[in-house]
Amino acid sequence: MPITISRGKTDEVLDRIKAVLAVYDRDHPGARIDLYRQSPASIRIRIIDPSFEGMERSQRNDLVWDILDRLPDDDQADVSMLVLLTPDETSRSFANFEFEDPVPMELFGPRT
Repeated sequence: MPITISRGKTDEVLDRIKAVLAVYDRDHPGARIDLYRQSPASIRIRIIDPSFEGMERSQRNDLVWDILDRLPDDDQADVSMLVLLTPDETSRSFANFEFEDPVPMELFGPRT
């Protein structure tokens, strides 16, 4: 499946993340990968992959970070949310709900 920037515009960091995640996408053809910039310092990534079935969360995390570790440290630092789910887990994941319908930053009030 194509890797989707699910909201907003792309930028150089999102493009670099998308490029390294293409390796995961190639090796996991059943996976769905979405990412977006939630704020100037925050990128959210969600991977829904049937191959996560039976894997511990730490195993999933290690698998994906092995790929994200190819990014420069500054790009990695922008990753604030990494949601790694099987298709069956999406309906009961609070993190997935936030990914599907994120709370607008404006609701948090002005930045100080």
